[in-house]
Amino acid sequence: MTLFRLDASIRSHGSASREIADIVEQEWLATHPGDTVTRRHVGVDTLPSTLWAAAISAGMTPAEEHTAEQKEAVALAAALVDELLAADALLFAVPLYNYGVSQHFKTYVDVVFADPRVTGQSFLAGKPAVLATVRGGAYGAGTPREGWDHSTPYLRRIIADCWGADLTVIEREFTLVGVNPALDSFTDTAAQMHAGALQSAREAGKALGAGLA
Repeated sequence: MTLFRLDASIRSHGSASREIADIVEQEWLATHPGDTVTRRHVGVDTLPSTLWAAAISAGMTPAEEHTAEQKEAVALAAALVDELLAADALLFAVPLYNYGVSQHFKTYVDVVFADPRVTGQSFLAGKPAVLATVRGGAYGAGTPREGWDHSTPYLRRIIADCWGADLTVIEREFTLVGVNPALDSFTDTAAQMHAGALQSAREAGKALGAGLA
């Protein structure tokens, strides 16, 4: 069995989304000891923003006329899709940045869509997937930032609705409590949210592993 894991945090240490994903991965490995985890960290090992344009232009250019950049882009798009297709389960850890989706994950999605196997296809139909997403503040109903999270709906739309994966979402808010003094009054609430997210991660990881046992 193979688990594909993608991280989009710009932090290599102290990342809240990685903490959740680590637990999901550990629970999956408890069911599948010794099995393969394929990793891609687009937040640290970033994809060039020019890749998508090169891949798209290659699709409108005869193969014999492709530039070196276009050839590289087409090959990478194919490699990204191959990783998703080869995996038995998927794990995405993508934080909210500046009220929107991570630019690194958006570039990843755009390049994936450049592969002809993806356009108009639910190419991951029924494949189990877990999304771990975190937000620095609170964006729920009745909060001042209600409706400002423009990332989570996009992530659901892409991974579940467009690609067809059977998606479970784990969310954690108030990750900036303890970092931003303006949020100190929410310490207890943040602690409860943190504990709840970690428990959800354990449950999702167990379910992910058990579903493929």
